[in-house]
Amino acid sequence: MVAYVLSKTEFQSRRLFSIIFAMALYFSGGLIPGYMLIRDLHLIGSFWVYIIPGTLSVWNVFIVRSYINGLPNALQESAKIDGANEWTIFWRVILPLCQPVLATIALFIAVNHWNAWFDTYLYNSQNPEHMTLEYELCKVLLTTDNGTNYRDPNKQQSLAAVTPESIQMTITMVVTVPILLVYPFLQRYFVKGLTLGSVKS
Repeated sequence: MVAYVLSKTEFQSRRLFSIIFAMALYFSGGLIPGYMLIRDLHLIGSFWVYIIPGTLSVWNVFIVRSYINGLPNALQESAKIDGANEWTIFWRVILPLCQPVLATIALFIAVNHWNAWFDTYLYNSQNPEHMTLEYELCKVLLTTDNGTNYRDPNKQQSLAAVTPESIQMTITMVVTVPILLVYPFLQRYFVKGLTLGSVKS
């Protein structure tokens, strides 16, 4: 919705808001102010720490705005001629046509959250109920000692074949396969947009 507002040429403050968003994109507060913000919002130790901070991404707003700017203006003009207001145009015209870019952004967000272990390390390392798979796998990698702590020769011999490299490869497959399973469901949105044939010259 923010991207749709910024794409409207009649919105007089769109240049100002675009500059503000661009500054927020290029200049961030850093790790310590971000942690203090999460702490003051009482999100530490909760599952919402994975959702609320990433609710609005300036980068995603710019991507959706660029996509909306590429849509034919005749679609909105014809909807206005039929008596549709801005809400109707957004929900019934723009939003259905934005499914390809929204699917792309959804995939970006899914991959980002799937690979995020540092958020768990910072905010939920003391809360086992909200630990992510990536964080658990990272702990497995850090605690891998190839069986050198065992004094039993039989155990050392049985663990000799389990090398850190084999554990890394196994973990790589574990974290890669679920994301690969998502691509077939979103593939049709990447092949072509839904605007083909919608406007005839």
